[in-house]
Amino acid sequence: MRLITHNMLKCHVKNCKEPDKQFPLQFKDVKLEQIEAERNDEFLVRMLPRLDWPALLKSTKELGIIIPEKVPANPADDDEFLQALHTAILEMHVKEGSMVCNGCGHEYKITKGIPNMLLAEHEI
Repeated sequence: MRLITHNMLKCHVKNCKEPDKQFPLQFKDVKLEQIEAERNDEFLVRMLPRLDWPALLKSTKELGIIIPEKVPANPADDDEFLQALHTAILEMHVKEGSMVCNGCGHEYKITKGIPNMLLAEHEI
C-alpha cells in the first residue's frame, strides 16, 4: 500500500468513540519496502491539493520517512520537494502490518500490501 492511499483512508466503524480521531490511521508493526517508480512532476503537483499535508507529515514521521514540514509556495519549481514527495507517496510501500484507529482502536490488517478495510457486521 502506498502512502498516497493511506492519506485517503479513515476508520468507518459506526460507533467509533472519538470520530474526530478516525484520520489518519496510525501504523503498527509495519514492513516497508521502497519500490522505484517513474517520477511525474505534473501528477505530484496536481495531487498536492488532495493530500492532507499534516496527516501525511504525521504518517511519514511514524515511518521514519523525511519530507518537508511545509509545502513550498511554488512546489512545481522545487525539485528537492518534488523528489521527497514522490519518494514518500509513490515509492514507499507498506507491505505488512496494520493501521489502527486513534478513536476506537479498530485494527485494519495490511497483507501483501493490501489493506483490509472490511468491517464485521456489528461494526457497520
